[in-house]
Amino acid sequence: MANSYHITMTRSAELYSRAQRLIPGGVNSPVRAFGSVGGTPRFIAKAYGSRLWDVDGTEYIDLVGSWGPLILGHAHPAVVAAVTQAAPEGLSFGAPTEREVALAEAVLKRYPLCEQLRFVNSGTEATMSALRLARGATSRDKIVKFAGNYHGHADSLLVAAGSGAMTSGVPSSAGVPANIAKHTLVAEYNDLASVERLFRAYPDDIAAVIFEPVVGNMGVVSPSPDFLSGLRQLTSRYGALLIVDEVMTGFRLARGGAVERYGIEPDLVCWGKILGGGLPVGAYGGPAALMAHVSPLGQVYQAGTLSGNPLAMAAGLATLAVIDATPDLYEVLEARGAQLAVGLAEVAAAAGMPVVINCVGSMLTAFFTDQPVTDYTSALGSDTTRFARFFHGLLARGVYWPPSAFEAAFLSIAHSAADIEAVIAAARAAFSEL
Repeated sequence: MANSYHITMTRSAELYSRAQRLIPGGVNSPVRAFGSVGGTPRFIAKAYGSRLWDVDGTEYIDLVGSWGPLILGHAHPAVVAAVTQAAPEGLSFGAPTEREVALAEAVLKRYPLCEQLRFVNSGTEATMSALRLARGATSRDKIVKFAGNYHGHADSLLVAAGSGAMTSGVPSSAGVPANIAKHTLVAEYNDLASVERLFRAYPDDIAAVIFEPVVGNMGVVSPSPDFLSGLRQLTSRYGALLIVDEVMTGFRLARGGAVERYGIEPDLVCWGKILGGGLPVGAYGGPAALMAHVSPLGQVYQAGTLSGNPLAMAAGLATLAVIDATPDLYEVLEARGAQLAVGLAEVAAAAGMPVVINCVGSMLTAFFTDQPVTDYTSALGSDTTRFARFFHGLLARGVYWPPSAFEAAFLSIAHSAADIEAVIAAARAAFSEL
């Protein structure tokens, strides 16, 4: 009798097959498709603290954290209680609420250079609105962004570098009109000279420079002090605004985000992620005189039916309240980040694996390269094939790492020292297989 084999399809694989018939790529955000690492994305059933479980019941230590907002871990009791209390009172009003005022006060006291803010529904909306405000306030059209910095999927921001720093941007996505992209200029991160060349070429045309103070979207890359101070000096000299995209770093790297950590003097700040405590939210803010250009006070129009949603406001208030009530929160996060960074570097070295660990506080990336990673070009030197094998080695051992070589891993206060040691042990085994 011939042998017969019974192949059991996982529940995740079943759902992915269904989803691919219904949703482009089977996912609602591209990186979730595991496209750069291969394999079947895990469909998540539940999460708590530092752990999540997929629909097949497999448990993982989670280092994605919904891509940054869950600084307290999954389903923190205080956040869940706040949302549970708010929900029976109404899910959306399209009218102002007290919670909006309270959360605005909580944010602005952490950013003393910002006097007013406007809530929106996502980080993309925040950056898009901040750029419109910058253009409206300066009556200029062009903006400067940096190669490898991601600020959401608004048309003017989906632009990659051209042949040089003085080349106008070209669309990096179909559907972005060239006559919009031409107003976006691309410079090199940590290269102040590339920014200065753009200002010399367009001295009266640049409305703003927008940047990630610590990059998380080409992997973690930290800024040099001269770069930060130089950006402030250049924008001031040429009458352009400096927009700090704190969607990822806000409230994560310090109570006042990267602005506090690095002593940045922004004109506008964009927030998201932690601000919503796990629910969709964003915001942009700055001095009252600048925010006065926003409708209904000024001529820069921006609106949103769900902006200031009561559930998102409740979750954000609860998250910031827990942060305030935990004096050593950032010290713990720094220690956990350092523990993971050192541990990964040690096991990589023991395995003879060229890996550079970039870590800032509770954000971390393992680049498979033997060269320092300081900008987009050096990040692209990372070995993505090895990373994909490393990712699956971790996944098989119960560690859910970001499924991209160019994303940040995130820690929360729910991650214990034992969790970190478990991740390091899994990495040791994964490295040995490479």
